Amino acid sequence: MRFLIQRVSEASVSVDDKVIGRIGKGFLVLIGISDTDTEMLAEKMVKKMIGLRIFEDENGKTNLDLKSVDGRLLLISQFTLYADCRKGNRPSFVKAGKPESANHLYEKIISLCKETGIVVEQGCFGADMKVSLLNDGPFTVVLDSMEIFGE
Repeated sequence: MRFLIQRVSEASVSVDDKVIGRIGKGFLVLIGISDTDTEMLAEKMVKKMIGLRIFEDENGKTNLDLKSVDGRLLLISQFTLYADCRKGNRPSFVKAGKPESANHLYEKIISLCKETGIVVEQGCFGADMKVSLLNDGPFTVVLDSMEIFGE
C-alpha cells in the first residue's frame, strides 16, 4: 500500500466538471493499493498517516499532526502509484490491486479516517478525476507499507 501525502492549503477533486470533494488545510492523499494489501495493513497505514507531525508549531518546527491543526483529508484512489517503469517506456500496472478488492480497501481507508473524527472528503474510485491543490511548503511524503512495515 502506498500513500502519497501532500500537505496542502487547499485541494479539490472534480468529476465531469463538478467538484465532488474540497478541503482547506490538511492532506491530499493519493492512495495506491496492491493485490497483497489487507484491512490490517490499511489500519496501520491510516494510523501512521494521521500521526504524522508535518505541520509547523509556533517555533516553525514540524511538530504538529493533522488533528492539532484541525486539518482535513482529501483521499483519492491512484492505481498508478504501482506503475512499474523498469522495462520500456510504457508503465506496467500488474502490481496494482484489482478494482473490486482495491475499491473495498479504499472504502475501508475512508471509513477508518472518518472514525478518527477528522473531516474526510474523497474522490470517486475508477473515475476520470481532475485534482487541484495548493501544496503547502511544498511538503510531500510517501508512505510505502513495504518500507515501513515490511508488508
